[in-house]
Amino acid sequence: MLKQLHHSLVTKGPSFLRVPAQWVPFSVKQTVLLNALSKVFHEALEDGDFEFLEDRWLEVSVIDLGLTAYVSYANDALVVAQTCEQVDVCFSGTANDLILIAARKEDPDTLFFQRRLAISGDTELGLEVKNLMDSVDWAALPKPMTVMLEQLAQFIEAGMTYTAEPEHAYKN
Repeated sequence: MLKQLHHSLVTKGPSFLRVPAQWVPFSVKQTVLLNALSKVFHEALEDGDFEFLEDRWLEVSVIDLGLTAYVSYANDALVVAQTCEQVDVCFSGTANDLILIAARKEDPDTLFFQRRLAISGDTELGLEVKNLMDSVDWAALPKPMTVMLEQLAQFIEAGMTYTAEPEHAYKN
């Protein structure tokens, strides 16, 4: 019973968060996203590794939450916008899958070939973004961030692996 509830929370939870997520003002989402990206990519930003994204736009869509953000690089800093006229590359997936990628529990290539992660547009730019994500030194991230991400990913993994027992199964 608890495993079934866990499975339901993981598989249906994001859809319950869709409406509240839509009510959050974009300025709040933008601030949270910029702070998280700045922490995760601190070294890459200092080294100028995002120059390839200058005057180019990356769309990130969390399908089941109905959230989309556009990311670029200008004046030695990341930029997050609510709208964009010209998207160069788009990454889209479910909240669960994107969390598993961020926690390095799932490989983006594997999810792409399983059609759980969609990448469209300039594939060369998409590969540069993926390689930059792969280069992040997770040991250098703030401990609370990595612990939270790890625990959330473990919760998702455990909930996704649940399979219901047939009702006719013999029980002791």
